Amino acid sequence: MNLFSTADFATPTIGWASLSPVLIVLGAAVVGVLVESFAPQRLRRPIGIGVALLATLGAAIAAAVRWVQAEPSTLGEYVEDPLTLAAQFILAVVGVVAILVMADRTQVGDGAFAGQPSDRPGSGDEERTLSKGYQRSEMFPLTLFSLGGMMVFPAADSFVTLFVALEVMSLPLYILAATARRRRQLSQEAGLKYFLLGAFASAFLLMGSALLYGYSGSLTISEVATALPTTNGMDWLVVAGSLLVMVGLLFKVAAVPFHAWTPDVYTGAPTPVTGFMAAAVKVAAFAAMLRFYQVVAGNLSWNLLPVLAVIAGLTIVVGTFAGVVQDDVKRMLAYSSIAHAGFILIGILSLQKGSAGSVLFYALGYAVATVGAFGVVTLVRSADAEGSTGGEVTALDRWAGLGKRSPWVAGSMLVFLLSFAGIPLTAGFVGKFVIFSDGFAGGLGWLVGIALACSVVTAFFYFRLVRLMFFTEPTGRTVVVTSEGLSAVAIAVCAVGTIVLGVFPNPVLSLLNQVVILLP
Repeated sequence: MNLFSTADFATPTIGWASLSPVLIVLGAAVVGVLVESFAPQRLRRPIGIGVALLATLGAAIAAAVRWVQAEPSTLGEYVEDPLTLAAQFILAVVGVVAILVMADRTQVGDGAFAGQPSDRPGSGDEERTLSKGYQRSEMFPLTLFSLGGMMVFPAADSFVTLFVALEVMSLPLYILAATARRRRQLSQEAGLKYFLLGAFASAFLLMGSALLYGYSGSLTISEVATALPTTNGMDWLVVAGSLLVMVGLLFKVAAVPFHAWTPDVYTGAPTPVTGFMAAAVKVAAFAAMLRFYQVVAGNLSWNLLPVLAVIAGLTIVVGTFAGVVQDDVKRMLAYSSIAHAGFILIGILSLQKGSAGSVLFYALGYAVATVGAFGVVTLVRSADAEGSTGGEVTALDRWAGLGKRSPWVAGSMLVFLLSFAGIPLTAGFVGKFVIFSDGFAGGLGWLVGIALACSVVTAFFYFRLVRLMFFTEPTGRTVVVTSEGLSAVAIAVCAVGTIVLGVFPNPVLSLLNQVVILLP
């Protein structure tokens, strides 16, 4: 006897068009796994690169089409609104340039990734892998899986969906961080540190979600917001839950005091992966934070704003002054990313009309410059007396005279550093201007004052590198390697994008000013 009839089940309505940017990326990731498993060895890398680039370009086009055609809607626990589509478009663009840097190899055929990441450093297995020139290409489907999680992250209207997206985004990055070709043990240590501290972020997010469920009886973010004015005597529960969820997100953007993993992971991970992490993770996490803060946590600003404002101030100060004393390019950029996270937090906390668009513009400008800067780092290598190239040169003093050795590479790095410093006619200047304007309007003038003072200090360590590149004689054996050209394309696109966003920001700002968050 049938206990259930077909009438008991409702056919789910799936918005395939709304999910198209995510489905394109995740579908391509599955295709990449199949290519890695079944394609001939010599074809795996070119097919993997092609699939990854086509998927990210396709996702960007799909997000743009949905922006033009779609009305804001909620599909179960997935919200398609301008915030989601703008973040997905930015993530897809970042994915394109990041994959170009990941795919590049020098004239001798060595890339940033280990031939067999599972080989123990210094073992006979690793020697055989190097002698045969064997190169795995699983970094491309892993990148796509992570990018797919990032695209769901800002669209999540449920704590369950938010957590699943967080794990889909993070788990591939833990693996990618441990796959560097050189300094393997440092890379594996970076992957382990990122995994352990990433687990803390997940734990905070889950605990906060549990408290908010206890408060509202729902795991849906919009329903928690609806319950805020109707539930009395449980204020401590919603405040604690909201703070813990924010802490989980603050871990991902490396805000102080949740930043300890950043310098070591950025230094140890393969440099193309570092650029992808520094750019794309921040875009996704800040977009998700925008939704949660404006829908839920912002309603508790009397309790939460002082704490979060202090966190933003500490993030700016620590990132700035720790960056001043660094003598390694990747660690300097790591602390720079911490300071920029503090700047973006000002826009999050301001709760002004249009502040979501300001945050996304800043994140876009920062992401483009970051991928480009780390792309430059991948090309600056050591050389021995016979002219053979070695690993990346990250010590600042080894960059002396780079402008004379390779003017275009040093010039591109100059553009990115000027943007980080917030110099006019770059994307960084416009981003800081709109963020700081929102901060003043939101009553955070004291925090903007700290940010302005620290911006002056950050310019010191950016221009220290500029001085070394252009006003110091070359020392040591440092060369800019000749590669297949994919990094050069990515660097050129990022440099042009940084300048265009700084000189002609109005079209992009006008579009991003239309970003609204679907409220309950």
